[in-house]
Amino acid sequence: MVNVPRLVIAAPSSGSGKTTVATGLMAAFSERGLAVSPHKVGPDYIDPGYHTLAVSSGSSGGLTRPGRNLDAYMCGPGLIGPLFAYGAAGCDLAVVEGVMGLYDGASDQGELASTAQVSKLLRAPVVLVVDASSQSRSVAALVHGFASWDPEVRIGGVILNKVATDRHERLLRDALDGCGVPVMGVLRRTDQVGTPSRHLGLVPVAERRADALGAMAELAGRVRAGCDLEALLALARSAPELTAEAWEPGVAPVVAPGAARPVIAVAGGPAFTFSYAEHTELLTAAGAEVVPFDPLRDEALPPDTRGLVIGGGFPEVYAPELSANEPLRKAVAELGHAGAPVAAECAGLLYLARSLDGKPMCGVLPAEARMSGRLTLGYREAVAIGDNALAAAGTRVRGHEFHRTVLEPGAGAEPAWGLVHPERRVEGYVRGGVHASYLHTHWAATPEMARRFVARAARAVAGDGR
Repeated sequence: MVNVPRLVIAAPSSGSGKTTVATGLMAAFSERGLAVSPHKVGPDYIDPGYHTLAVSSGSSGGLTRPGRNLDAYMCGPGLIGPLFAYGAAGCDLAVVEGVMGLYDGASDQGELASTAQVSKLLRAPVVLVVDASSQSRSVAALVHGFASWDPEVRIGGVILNKVATDRHERLLRDALDGCGVPVMGVLRRTDQVGTPSRHLGLVPVAERRADALGAMAELAGRVRAGCDLEALLALARSAPELTAEAWEPGVAPVVAPGAARPVIAVAGGPAFTFSYAEHTELLTAAGAEVVPFDPLRDEALPPDTRGLVIGGGFPEVYAPELSANEPLRKAVAELGHAGAPVAAECAGLLYLARSLDGKPMCGVLPAEARMSGRLTLGYREAVAIGDNALAAAGTRVRGHEFHRTVLEPGAGAEPAWGLVHPERRVEGYVRGGVHASYLHTHWAATPEMARRFVARAARAVAGDGR
């Protein structure tokens, strides 16, 4: 049983202020000394970085709690409760930021992966953040509609965002007075704390940490001043017990007792910020020694590296710097050509290509990458075409794509995946121990991928691609 007080922060649509409110609440409650567990509905990598920063300044027993994703499409509805219980264990409060509009989920899949579905799976009350900038009395109809649409979704409060004046606030409060959903906060239009964006959304924390810390303190102060924290905490504490066994990265270790743990290097730093916390936890549980490195600054891989994980991020922003680090590019190429396992997703795929926007990259893959004006975004179902370092042939996964780049050619002689929904095509590269693809996956849904990867790393030596 899980008895952690919890709130889901949702909105009628994207752009209403969910991230502002959710992150501000995480920071404000952390400043009060509560251990806050941060979560994000959906596949987004960037918001959890801000969540982690928001709770890091508070009193949480000295622990750094990573922002964790709750994605019912990639992981399945059955894992939402266990993943939440794992991340929130020992906390005083959990704050879950929603995705898109409250009832928006995977295309043509009903409520699957929507904030509404996750709130029901967690039995958590919802706080609706409403952009009130262009309405007054109509806000009551909007809130009433959202509150009554699905009787299983409990909307316990509303926070009015982008309110113009005292008079505007009175009009909104009067309209909502008989709605049955209490107003638990009002944030003025001038109270917005700017967070810079670019082609894939917010600029990640790792690229602007000093500025982000200052913005976080300001955001916490404004949310604290504009929201009824006591009412919100009482609402969170009203959540009933949740029947869920906590997920554990309990894959059986593949390293023999007494044997050295294979070093798995994991790319990080400003260029490679997209990763799920569970991936490194699964690698560690399988017997690996996980060592982070920064391809922008480190000229060599960690000593004794036997495997390499390069997740998503923004290599297109840092292409000149990545290209200039020739010693590391050569080290990555040598490792890839030697048969060691290399798992590369999206940004990692681009880094392994011959070039990115004309700048030389690692040259592990016979492909060229460039920026494009087209956004590729959406959930995907895929199957492993052949045996590789991550998956056995026939393994089915669910993942997502999120990029504005193009790789030519988009698939090698041995593709990484055969996409089967919503479109059918092959994608990515398998070359020796290298598995490179645009598809982001969540290994909690397929923990055997981590075990398989570590097993290959444990036997990988120069020239041995078995």
